[in-house]
Amino acid sequence: MSPREAELAERLAAVRARMEDARVAAGRDDTPTLVVVTKFFPGSDVELLTGLGVTDIGESRDQEAAEKVAALARREALTVHFVGQVQSKKAGSVARYADVVHSVDRAKLAQALDRGAERAGRVLDVLVQVGLDTAGERGGVAPADLPGLAATVAGLEHLRLRGVMAVAPREGPPRPAFARLRELAEALRVEHPGATWMSAGMSADLEDAVAEGATHLRVGTAILGTRQSHG
Repeated sequence: MSPREAELAERLAAVRARMEDARVAAGRDDTPTLVVVTKFFPGSDVELLTGLGVTDIGESRDQEAAEKVAALARREALTVHFVGQVQSKKAGSVARYADVVHSVDRAKLAQALDRGAERAGRVLDVLVQVGLDTAGERGGVAPADLPGLAATVAGLEHLRLRGVMAVAPREGPPRPAFARLRELAEALRVEHPGATWMSAGMSADLEDAVAEGATHLRVGTAILGTRQSHG
């Protein structure tokens, strides 16, 4: 085992232990899906993570992600999540390689992804990103507009509405924001029973997300380290 593989294995084990402790504390029977955010890190790290049992990776920059995913030796073993903001003009590209898009926050983007997925002969799983901060700096649709955007997504032939995603606000503790997201997710499922996913929680706040029912955690730094330390 190389030094980098040993480092990743140790960090991955630590995050999985945190997830398990949080799951037990929350009294949950299910274990959230761990999406390892590999943006800014090379494909070689993705290959090592795949060997360590990682099944889901997250990317957020289209050009970097397109090149990295195309070069993966074991692409079929991975679910690729696009977790960053998507420009509508990049939607066609993202639709070719991403399996899941977490950050649909407007109808124009949903429609562009649908067209891209149709051209690629694919169906994309998508989450509607909800903005939970007052400043709007983390992106996402206003909670009041979630039902309308969700209905738009659900009506598109090449998109599959899976649920909601949010980033905790910079101000204040994350737990109340995740509790609000949970409320919104539960309300959404009344109209869309298949929208069972809730993507929330990152390296610093995954325990709060697990406590509030997150089904997908997006963890980068806690597993890969900082990009400064690894180029």
